[in-house]
Order: sequence, then structure tokens, then C-alpha cells
Amino acid sequence: MTNPPTAEIILSTSHTHGLVAIAAGEEFLQARDALQEAGFSRLPGGAFAAPLSEAQEARDTASALVHRAHEHGASITTSSRPYLGDTGQEIAARLPGTWSAKVEIYPRKHWQEDIVGSLWDSGDLLKAMLDVHIPCAVVLNNQAGTELMLIERPGHASGYLVGAFATEEYDDNWDEPNAPRSIPLPAATDLAARAVAHTFLPAYRRALHHRRLDTVMTALDRIRPEHETLQAVKESGRFSEGVPLANSRLLPEMERAFADHAWLSFRDVLQHAPLLLSRCRPTASPWPQDAAAMARLRDALAGSQDAWADFNDLRTELYSIPAVLPAHEWSQVRSTLGTAVLPAIETWLADSEAFERQARAAVPGGQVALSAPSPRLLTTRPAQPPASRPAANAHL
Repeated sequence: MTNPPTAEIILSTSHTHGLVAIAAGEEFLQARDALQEAGFSRLPGGAFAAPLSEAQEARDTASALVHRAHEHGASITTSSRPYLGDTGQEIAARLPGTWSAKVEIYPRKHWQEDIVGSLWDSGDLLKAMLDVHIPCAVVLNNQAGTELMLIERPGHASGYLVGAFATEEYDDNWDEPNAPRSIPLPAATDLAARAVAHTFLPAYRRALHHRRLDTVMTALDRIRPEHETLQAVKESGRFSEGVPLANSRLLPEMERAFADHAWLSFRDVLQHAPLLLSRCRPTASPWPQDAAAMARLRDALAGSQDAWADFNDLRTELYSIPAVLPAHEWSQVRSTLGTAVLPAIETWLADSEAFERQARAAVPGGQVALSAPSPRLLTTRPAQPPASRPAANAHL
């Protein structure tokens, strides 16, 4: 296997920009200097372009590029595909809704590693970003929380790959069991857009639905054991060591600790459950008797909105001031929030089974589930996952 050139200029054609060039390799700055000296101008995203409208001007540019590349030790490669930025724009224009297409250039392979942790994929896109240098990509964004990545399909003379980034609610995507699989796209942009709209996006929406549902149910599973312990103490009148509950100062501290820990998990319910709950239609499911439980859950969420608003206001403030509060003061903030939503927590724990079966029956574009909910998947994380965006204010 031959080593890639240390300085490379990758050429493609564009119906809007003319001749487009990408500087790549460990010494990509040398390739970039050659392009600038040959008369190429920089495009948004980091590529370079020179017009091809005048035949003589195009010949002069090509001659200058060959000479400047030689002087700077840069090799020249001609792509068999059109400029990826044009392809991204054409696909975006054909997708339902309003989409934008943004070019991203990764001159060195390790530059693309910065975005690997944000990808939410279980297919060839993630594998390519880990194993192969991808000098150019396009990010498709619908401004409503959905971001896709488009790259040229490695190892093929034509065609593309498209996969997804996770939504902003999620930072930890490595080996996530619900991750959708990226799909190959044909070279024709109309067919590619159709595949994205009718194959990939529906699968992405189903995967996101399942991920949000698993997030909610996992949060409730974390809360349940400690809640059951607290209730058992109250009902028995004694702590597990047999210490009588009467006149004990331990119960208030136990309740405060539960509220502290419960808030850390229940905020996932407050964030992800409303959308899931809005999709539930008990009367159209095999379990119409769940309608009362769904109403109780909606009321519980409505009664938690003040605490959720206080939390989001506090989180917004922390972006502009240093997080200097001692750990015990953060704990006090969380316990206050947890105490405020304790009735909602108890409702969600009591009706979680009805919620889960209704939410699993409400998968976007899916058939109504006729069997019991399947167990949620638990995965073992690799020892050294790719870097992902850091979770903000995790201590809240």
C-alpha cells in the first residue's frame, strides 16, 4: 500500500464555480499556497475555485497550477465526480422542507476525528470517517434539529454516503444501539434526494423515537430502586438497620438525597417525554384502557413546567458565568428541583409500563405494536471511543 501524498490538490468541476480544488495532506499548506499563486480564490468552507468561462483563461490557470504545484511539491489528482458542494446543494433543494448545505474541508485525517463523536451512525459512514481520509464533506441541515453528513462513497468511482449526526440533546453517541445505518446514494442527485427523503429520513425518525424512549425508560429505571427503598422505610416506620423512624433526623436527609439523585435522571423525562407522549393515541392502539394513564402523565408533565423552566434558566446563566458553586450547593439546587417534581416522578413511575407500550406503538411511520415491549438494549462501550462533544453542565 502506497503512502498518500503529503501535499495534494484534488480537482473537480462545478457548474457554478468552474474548476474547484481542495488542498489535502499533512503538508496541505504547500498545496494551498500553490493554488493561491495560480490564481484560485477561496470558497466558503475551505475549497478553492478558478473560473472556466474563458478558454484561454482556463488554459493559463491550468498551466500556472501545474507549475506552482511542482514548485511546492504538491501532487494533482482529478476527481471523477463533480464538486461535492454542488451535489449537496442539489440534494438539499430536492428534500422536503427547507434544507441548507454547508461544505466542510478536512485537509488532514485527524481533523475529521473532531466530528466523529457527533455522528450517530451504525453503518459505512462512521467506518469511513474512522478508517479513511475524507477530505471533503457536506452537512445538510433542516434548521429543525436534523443534521446529515454527505460524503463521496469511498472505494467507488461514483455515488455517495449519507448518515446522521445526533440531535443537540445527545452528546454520547458511540456504539449507541438505536443508531440508524447510513445508506449509499446514486450519483444522480434527483434519485439521491429521493433515497434520502423516502428511505433514510424515515429510518432516522424511527431511530430517534426509540432513542428518546429508551432515554426516558432508562431514567425511570435509575430512579425506581431508590424510590422503592424510600417508600419501604416510610411504610415500615424503620430504616433497613431496624432504627425506628420516629424522631430520626435521617429521613429528611434520605428524602433530600433522593430528590437530588432523582432530578439528575428525571430531567431526561422532562426533556424527551413530551414529544413521545404527543404521538401516543391509546384509542387507536390495542390498549385503549391506557387513556387514563396517558392523561395522568400529561398532567404530571404540565405540573413540572415551572421546575423545568427554572432549570433551563439556570443552565442558560451558566454559559455566561463561571460554574464556581461548591458541590454541596449544586446538590441543594438539584434537591430543590427534585422535590418540586416529586409528585410527577411518582406518577411516571406508576404509569411507566402503559407509557412504554403506547410509545412503542407510536413509532413514526411504523405499525402498531401487537406484542409486549422488547427489552431495551444494553451495550458495552469500547475502551477508547472517539471523542465527542463534551456534555454541558453535567453536574446539574
